[in-house]
Amino acid sequence: MYNIIIYLYYLGVIIASLFSEKVRKMWRGERQAIRILKEKVDPTAKYVWFHAASLGEFEQGRPLMEQMRREHPEYKILLTFFSPSGYEVRKNYEGADIICYLPLDTITNARRFLRTVRPVMAFFIKYEFWYNYLHILRHRNVPVYSVSSIFRPNQIFFRWYGSQYSHVLKCFTKFYVQNDVSRQLLAKIGITNVDIVGDTRFDRVLQIKAAARQLPIVEDFLGVRELSKAKVFVAGSSWQPDEDIFIPFFNEHKDWKLIMAPHVIGEDHLQQIISKIDGEAVRYTQCQEDSAAADSNLKSARVLIIDCFGLLSSIYRYADVTYVGGGFGVGIHNTLEAAVWDVPVIFGPNNERFQEAQGLKACGGGMEIHDAADFNRIMQHFIDEPQAIAEAGRSAGAYVSQMTGATSKILSDIQYP
Repeated sequence: MYNIIIYLYYLGVIIASLFSEKVRKMWRGERQAIRILKEKVDPTAKYVWFHAASLGEFEQGRPLMEQMRREHPEYKILLTFFSPSGYEVRKNYEGADIICYLPLDTITNARRFLRTVRPVMAFFIKYEFWYNYLHILRHRNVPVYSVSSIFRPNQIFFRWYGSQYSHVLKCFTKFYVQNDVSRQLLAKIGITNVDIVGDTRFDRVLQIKAAARQLPIVEDFLGVRELSKAKVFVAGSSWQPDEDIFIPFFNEHKDWKLIMAPHVIGEDHLQQIISKIDGEAVRYTQCQEDSAAADSNLKSARVLIIDCFGLLSSIYRYADVTYVGGGFGVGIHNTLEAAVWDVPVIFGPNNERFQEAQGLKACGGGMEIHDAADFNRIMQHFIDEPQAIAEAGRSAGAYVSQMTGATSKILSDIQYP
């Protein structure tokens, strides 16, 4: 049944590639993967294979790859992606020796792929459970580890109709899971090769914090802060429903500086944001292009719009309070990149699948909102009691610090061939 579904999906991808550039990139990349491997694989080397579905999973695997590279340079690293949103962003990542798409999980593709690479170990990050690849790896006695994995009762493995597919979990040498719920669920279906180590993303955000950049344009924008004592609110990865909540608040509270890094930076969306702002707003890239005009504009503006990628994790350092978007859509974005800077994090209601959001709420460093009234109430509390900002921020930062260490736990436990 699984292979029938895969071939139907394969057909769907081919059809969808005719209409979607994103799917077309994935389809083209998968077809080219074997050729790339044949050209680049060193037959005398020992490869460790890391597979990440997309960019988020890559960030979870990155601390493992980089620490392994430092401590065990005798191994080469192969990194594969399933989604273009991961591959296209990280195809030039210097921490791996070979980077390509993972061909779709047909028996033929899995055999060709593994015959070409012959990995000595494999790491599947978080949710990746490819039936044919995993069964062939087990048949070849290749150790396979699931890292930063998290399981929930509604997943197919724990439903009556998923008992056959759940056998794929027995292909793993060990599971390094995020929480005890995952361990208990796996135990119910007879899988006990499990350690609770947490999430490697906590290690990754500490790396990101250590590598954060000073941003002169942002600092010029905040240059009047010392005179006005203005507080700074940073909204990261925001979508329209998020913006419709926090922009009206700051239109009324003009003693705050607002920095926005929207998730979508298309011109239509940027113009939509600017139309909602009462007062002067400046765009980051325009300040880069015209430094003379930027100097005066930055001094008078209350809102700075980050209309480019790659800066948000460094911008959070300037915040007093942060907001992380996506919680009124498919799910919140990375709250840890904000929390690591010892600042409170506000986010929308779609966060139940995110372990780190639950942890931030529990410790008082994260606040969930459902509408503008919730947001206004929280912000008014921070205005009325400024010490509450510092208290919530300390709680957020302490939570991140307490949850680090998963990378070292995993790499000290695995068996190196």
